[in-house]
Amino acid sequence: MDGQGDRAGRDSAEELLRRALIDPDAAVAVALRIEGLALAERLTVVFHGRADLGTIQTYVAHGGHGAGDAIAGDELLRVPCDLDLADAESRDDAELAYADQARTFKEALQAADTVLAVWREPLEQLVEGRVGVDRSVALGVRVPAHRLMPVALVAPERHITVAPVCAPRTLADGRPPMGIACVQQDVAHVYPLPDDPERCLEDFAQRAAEHARRTAERLEHQHASVRRFLELNADPPAPDG
Repeated sequence: MDGQGDRAGRDSAEELLRRALIDPDAAVAVALRIEGLALAERLTVVFHGRADLGTIQTYVAHGGHGAGDAIAGDELLRVPCDLDLADAESRDDAELAYADQARTFKEALQAADTVLAVWREPLEQLVEGRVGVDRSVALGVRVPAHRLMPVALVAPERHITVAPVCAPRTLADGRPPMGIACVQQDVAHVYPLPDDPERCLEDFAQRAAEHARRTAERLEHQHASVRRFLELNADPPAPDG
């Protein structure tokens, strides 16, 4: 189901842009470039409004895209932090609200990028190995919250992924709740963004170890059950004499 959902999201983004090109009167896209980031380097935020759907959706892509640039659907990460200009009473009010909300989202991305960069060294110490930067829109693991930006730390030898996440929220309500998600195979946990990375990683290592212990106990229990079942269905022993 998760794979189908990810694929549907990418297909939806591709269709959204394709229809915008075919019928530009029904859609407007505004790009906001963010440069000088520690890990992401450069990002482009795309606010895409659709009159026929009544939506203003937010996407984040790598690079410094501008007016007239084509961005493929699989280069866009959908982030559920959308503009809300409904309370603006005039065009001037709408411009001010847009500027304020766009700045809020920009600051959120800058904060998350900075925090993720701080996590890199403690993660390297934990795994005692190489930690890379994954700039994929679609990660190979299931993250337990909405991703905030297409950037993640990955420790391939330990199968650990660390990514900024957020809760759905309109930008009119201010900066969205943000966190750092740690994922190792089927173990995942989200920590508040300002938390100490060393403490969080120590906690996550304990969670992963406890999960591994419970998994080993469950597997041993299952194997014992199978052995007893096979004994019940084995040929009975021959009688003495």
